[in-house]
Amino acid sequence: MAHALLKGKKGIIFGALDERSIAWKTALRCYEEGAQLVLTNAPVALRMGEINKLSALCGNAPVIGADVTNMDDLRALFEKSMEHVGGKIDFVLHSIGMSLNVRKGKHYTEMNYEWNGKTLDISAMSLHRVLRTAWDLDAISEWGSVVALSYIAAQRVFPDYNEMADAKALLESVTRSFGYHYGVKRKVRVNTISQSPTPTPAGSGVKGFDGFLNYAEAMSPLGNAGSADCANYCVTLFSDLTRYVTMQNLFHDGGFSFTGVTQQVIDKMGTP
Repeated sequence: MAHALLKGKKGIIFGALDERSIAWKTALRCYEEGAQLVLTNAPVALRMGEINKLSALCGNAPVIGADVTNMDDLRALFEKSMEHVGGKIDFVLHSIGMSLNVRKGKHYTEMNYEWNGKTLDISAMSLHRVLRTAWDLDAISEWGSVVALSYIAAQRVFPDYNEMADAKALLESVTRSFGYHYGVKRKVRVNTISQSPTPTPAGSGVKGFDGFLNYAEAMSPLGNAGSADCANYCVTLFSDLTRYVTMQNLFHDGGFSFTGVTQQVIDKMGTP
């Protein structure tokens, strides 16, 4: 059910690859709530994914390719987006993550540092680049909102999550640090959502992902939060209902983050 929470607002959605993507579902929900959208992803992802299908479902939203490690690409993205919507941007979703060491099967203790640099650049410092570009262009409206997607491995050890845990920790740090400056200057909010493990194109590539998923389900009083519910949460953070929420890492995980153990997990372990 739509409530026109984003009526009149303009947003940029980074990272929608296919129907499994949180970014895809968020774009649909934002459009349902009245937003005008611009869709973007890396050029290679645009060729691999189905973003043109999403564009058609979102009122023929323009699709603009941008390499998030390239400042010229990001500047062009924001300039073209503002030209399209006829003004400033009200919200941005950063749904970007890629790990070369995970992709190539490198154990955390044996990581390739060149690959690690690229992982941190794409998965975390890209948020700084996006915010810096918007800052330089004064592209985001006062009381605008930027949301990036994170995971609890930024705070806890999940061995097979590998270097992405470091990337998410850096992502959350950028959120706090840039969020302070953007709040002071333009009243722009910057937050991360720490989402339950979700079977997205990126998440499913992590070794042992099914184990993550099943364990989190058993450890969460409400069960895992799905991608559609994450999209709903994003909508609330883009709306005017959360104007004073910023610099936060917001857990959207069914209670997993604050649960020590559940009876379900105890029962599965069995009694000695």
